[in-house]
Amino acid sequence: MTDPDRPLVYVVDDDEALRDSLRWLLESAGHRVATCASAEAFLATYAAEQGGCVLLDIRMPGMSGLQLQDELKRRGHAIPIVFITGHGDVPMAVNAVKKGAFEFIEKPFNAQALLVLIDHALDIDAKARRAAARFGRLTKREREVMDCIVAGKRNQDIAAELSISIKTVEAHRAAVMWKMGVDSLAGLVKLVQSAGTPRRK
Repeated sequence: MTDPDRPLVYVVDDDEALRDSLRWLLESAGHRVATCASAEAFLATYAAEQGGCVLLDIRMPGMSGLQLQDELKRRGHAIPIVFITGHGDVPMAVNAVKKGAFEFIEKPFNAQALLVLIDHALDIDAKARRAAARFGRLTKREREVMDCIVAGKRNQDIAAELSISIKTVEAHRAAVMWKMGVDSLAGLVKLVQSAGTPRRK
């Protein structure tokens, strides 16, 4: 049963002993934990509305951790991923981070360093979900205006592009800032980036 208000740390690894030790470590730090023996098992149980992060082995039989990362991206799921790697996997993990993974940690890892990483990943996920909820309050036109604002366009350019008056742009701009809970362009841009929300083409 999902509970978006209580984040869940997924541990996805084919090593049962490692899964058990990570569950113990994470639960002892107060986290909710779900373990999966494969990427396929994770995909069968993961609910996108559930807040959390994934602690993911980079090499597994069947679908690898990297393939799971690609599949989550294809499905539009932006849950933070912390890869667990062996020494020889570091170049792959660096590439995974470049493709959007949150971070990687190398075996044998320091328990405290891992807990700090997990806390950071959960914080990032919570902020992104709060931002996404704010986006959901925007009308289609407000979203269009916001995309133009974030792209650095001036009010008169936005008015011309959307075939509306400058006064209407100003009204939508004010509504966007209020609904998004920001008071500056910089704040709005940061919020859009934190949510990973694609802009209108």
